[in-house]
Amino acid sequence: MGTTRQSAEDLIHAIVQDHRDLERVFSELERHNHSAAYQKELLDHAIADLVRHSVAEEQFVYPVARDRLDNGDEIVEHEIAEHAEAERLMKELEPVEPSDPRFDELMTRLIEDVRHHINDEERDLLPALRSHCSEAELRDLGKKVIVAKDSAPTRPHPGVPDRPPANLILDPGAGMIDKVRDALAGRKV
Repeated sequence: MGTTRQSAEDLIHAIVQDHRDLERVFSELERHNHSAAYQKELLDHAIADLVRHSVAEEQFVYPVARDRLDNGDEIVEHEIAEHAEAERLMKELEPVEPSDPRFDELMTRLIEDVRHHINDEERDLLPALRSHCSEAELRDLGKKVIVAKDSAPTRPHPGVPDRPPANLILDPGAGMIDKVRDALAGRKV
């Protein structure tokens, strides 16, 4: 089905690019040589990117994985559980200031959990999707993921459904509300 050639806008590239962007922010956060305000800004940026990335995966990637992969349900349930744990940590971390001793502890746990998740996806899920989807399907999914991220929430919402069809209906509304909250709070994401 799929080949090893990779289009600039295909699903695999879009997901891996998000992972690399997150890794750059994580590395910057781990440097600890920034002002508290900049640390908080970096964390807010990372949280917004993580939430948008997770929402897009849950809307478009995981349904295809469930449908196409022999062990798709098992893989997706594992991925969704990791998303839920990261979302719980993000929600806990969101109000914590960098001067709070819990900030570094929670941030480190979040980064470790997300790195584990990234490793799992790049080792297992993405290669499996590459081999079970055509190039055209991967391009279409890549475009959908990119568009979904534009309207996705920018803050963690642990109580919002993470499976279609409910997430397809509720996520854009939560995204719009988050963007208003971000603007009112001066949050740069």
